[in-house]
Amino acid sequence: MFAVTAGESGAMAQTMQNIPMVQAMFDRQEIAEEIIEESLEDEQPATLPELVEEYKTGEKLDEEGRCLANAVYFEARGESLEGQLAVADVVLNRAASNKYPSSWCDVVKQRAQFSFVQNRRFPRITENKAWETAKAVARIAMDDAHEIVPSDVLWYHADYVAPSWGKRLSKVAKVGVHIFYRA
Repeated sequence: MFAVTAGESGAMAQTMQNIPMVQAMFDRQEIAEEIIEESLEDEQPATLPELVEEYKTGEKLDEEGRCLANAVYFEARGESLEGQLAVADVVLNRAASNKYPSSWCDVVKQRAQFSFVQNRRFPRITENKAWETAKAVARIAMDDAHEIVPSDVLWYHADYVAPSWGKRLSKVAKVGVHIFYRA
């Protein structure tokens, strides 16, 4: 326990011997493994497909959320989940910028911005499974749970068209058939 050097008094040595030994009541290895496991769980965000499944059972969307989901559905329902979320990100980015209207519905319904909008109206939803996915993607974007394009990305177009405005912007990413830009 404690070493007593030559010259120490017997009383000191006796006191040292009377100190009880306390044993650890836990397994250090087990505790360390639990801490590591918890930190790994905290650091690893859910994948986008996992988030979509989780968000499919979310609250009913309000009007703004439905406008966002319509943009996802009509602009990108044939795209990967990343492509769908990138479209949602652009709508949110526009509303947050000072270059576009501040509401998501006004961004989506703004004249000559989204080809699927006619007279500020949306076409009829025809694919229920794709609509459920679009709503989940909209919820993910609204919660800022996963981001595909940075907040300064305000424009995109399909890769099979070449709008003149694309020449004066900086290309940021290509996700599926869409090319995304910032100023």
